[in-house]
Amino acid sequence: MPFRRYAFAVAGVAALLAGTAGCASDMTPAPASTAAPAPAPSTNSGGASAAGSVIPGDSGGVTTTQAEQLCSDMEAQLQSWRTYTPTIGKGGLNSVVGTWAAQNGINMIDLVTHKARIDVITTAQCPDVRDGALYAIELPDLASGLIGF
Repeated sequence: MPFRRYAFAVAGVAALLAGTAGCASDMTPAPASTAAPAPAPSTNSGGASAAGSVIPGDSGGVTTTQAEQLCSDMEAQLQSWRTYTPTIGKGGLNSVVGTWAAQNGINMIDLVTHKARIDVITTAQCPDVRDGALYAIELPDLASGLIGF
């Protein structure tokens, strides 16, 4: 019986990571096209800077709009993370962060090297969602649950 549970958990995490890898390669061209227009509105109009302002601290230059998307994506998964085991929840966290980074043109190697940036971003933008994720996945911080993408 325990073997089935572990096999299911491993299969689930593998499927999530494979799905993230597939999405990341499909989404690579899109961020390049969206990354170029994003700086243009911020420089052309001072009023739009609130929506595109950079999160303070070591966020890697992530804007509030990008941070809101990460928070929204994480919030949508909180119930699943509460329902399943923390191991599966960690796979889900990696899937959400990997997909978000790919969609927003975030340098994956830099993000893997500086995993604590996810904590900086979520602490600044959505501390309640971050706390919910930490509780559901049983982690001291989000960086502890992230693996290489």
